[in-house]
Amino acid sequence: MRVKTYAFGVDIGGTTIKMGLFHTDGKLLDKWEIKTRTEENGTYILQDIADSVKDKMKEQNIRIEDVEGIGMGVPGPVDASGTVLKCVNLGWGVFNVVSRISELLGGIRACAGNDANVAALGEMWQGGGAGHENMVMVTLGTGVGGGIIINGKIVAGANGAAGEIGHFQMKKDEPAACGCGKHGCLEQYASANGIARMGRLKLEQESRDTVLKGKEPLTAKDIFDGAKAGDEVALELVEELGEMLGTALSYIACVTDPEIFVVGGGVSKAGAIVTDTIQKYFRKYAFHASADTPFALAQLGNDAGIYGSVKMVL
Repeated sequence: MRVKTYAFGVDIGGTTIKMGLFHTDGKLLDKWEIKTRTEENGTYILQDIADSVKDKMKEQNIRIEDVEGIGMGVPGPVDASGTVLKCVNLGWGVFNVVSRISELLGGIRACAGNDANVAALGEMWQGGGAGHENMVMVTLGTGVGGGIIINGKIVAGANGAAGEIGHFQMKKDEPAACGCGKHGCLEQYASANGIARMGRLKLEQESRDTVLKGKEPLTAKDIFDGAKAGDEVALELVEELGEMLGTALSYIACVTDPEIFVVGGGVSKAGAIVTDTIQKYFRKYAFHASADTPFALAQLGNDAGIYGSVKMVL
């Protein structure tokens, strides 16, 4: 049987769709983006992906029989059969995304998973978690996402919702609502938006001089930059963040006992100050057997999703 040469990885976002052509040995050969057309409940998205894949195959003189498959990361829960269980920001309801994309591509084998889980798989394969088969990835961006990898496989759960660590309830008396409708979710404090929100709330009560005053709008980057410069108020905010995340990840370690935690997303661009502070509190609160679990920064950036999508196929 002839070994197939190519595979495609697709990371579907609310604004753009990232796409990659890979050799089946894992080498990224080409990457590009197309616009995510969310109008009419995302009706055009899969057709646009299929058309773009076909264009790339024509450009590179690739035949269907040369393609091992296509993998897709989707911003919502996906069950084991490839059925999407609603993607609000794409306008999708419940349907089988795997069978549909395969049909549009002439029967090419397809796989799909939640985008955070798929990004974790990519980081385990060729990123910050390389060399480990048991890993938890934490994504700190607009929201807080997570991906759990056990024995080299994504743990998706019965409803495709495993790894939704952003919705751990961390405070029972939080008056503000999370985007999910509940109150006190980790995402309200540890996402980029949440970090900025906590900074604004702190400044309302703050009489000390701080470089954060006058920053409009205040961002998570401002807070980390201030902390690196030694600003006392900014340092306190980073400590609060570290304690919140360190506590949450100590809970996860009690269930999954990973070999490594990988921290990604826009907030991770602040660097070691993020992982070092989280790890300090993780060690304080974790069960003793897991307390020395290492932390690493993600390495694949925005490409983690296309790498993980291809890894699913392979």
